[in-house]
Amino acid sequence: MQATPDDTNISLATGTDLTPANIMTNINPEKFLPVAMEAIQAARTLILSYYNGKFDIEIKADQTPVTIADRGAEKIIRRTINQSFPTHGIFGEEYGADDKQTEFLWLIDPIDGTKSFIKRYGMFSTQIALMHEGEIILGVSCAPAMNELVWATRGDGAFDENGPLHVSTVSKVGQASISTGNIQSLAASTRWQALGSILADTNRTRGYGDYYHYHRLAAGQLDAVIESDVNILDIAALSLIVTEAGGVFTDLDGKTPALETRSVLAATPPLYATLFAELNQG
Repeated sequence: MQATPDDTNISLATGTDLTPANIMTNINPEKFLPVAMEAIQAARTLILSYYNGKFDIEIKADQTPVTIADRGAEKIIRRTINQSFPTHGIFGEEYGADDKQTEFLWLIDPIDGTKSFIKRYGMFSTQIALMHEGEIILGVSCAPAMNELVWATRGDGAFDENGPLHVSTVSKVGQASISTGNIQSLAASTRWQALGSILADTNRTRGYGDYYHYHRLAAGQLDAVIESDVNILDIAALSLIVTEAGGVFTDLDGKTPALETRSVLAATPPLYATLFAELNQG
């Protein structure tokens, strides 16, 4: 049985109105899905051609690595989108954005997990999302080396190639499997002690990171994800996938994902309320 959010409880816990009437759009997101799928499959083919071959590595100004596969995949995705929607804006990891204030804005991370890609470790993915007037209405997440493809459109559910996805019905921390990703800034914050208490009480802890724990959460194989150091390109598509699978996905302050998002609290609805309260006590 699919879990559905208790909007009243979540709104009271977070101060964020998550009711469907306030998050739905009058745009039909499904009409954009074929182009997103075409783009992500073309990127997948290119990425795997380099993953199984040779490539040079550069270090960007922020000290993160980049390869010809990152740049080539983003170019393919941009070209595919521009051919069908030339008036839409695009914000990508490698080539930025000329204008982030467009009515439609595509968010692209061609290889989220470049360090894993470089080390021939399959925990990397391609992320494509579409925002309409600041609301995420489409998300596609592909893990080329792991052969996983997951997608969602606003109001239509989340799916993988086997069918619909649903979060679990786990409601208590003592029953939950919780995964933490990047938590460096959280470790230096006042929330660190609260996180320690949560992890001490939980049934099972994991540190999957990147796309992987969000796929597992949407599929009901994991019950919560906590991260403090992300950017919107990492998690835009994944946030919609988790939400459409019946979960709740905000930042650690209870705000819905936006361009400035830097942290994540995602979980089944009843578990989310408990985790939010513990992480924000005092």
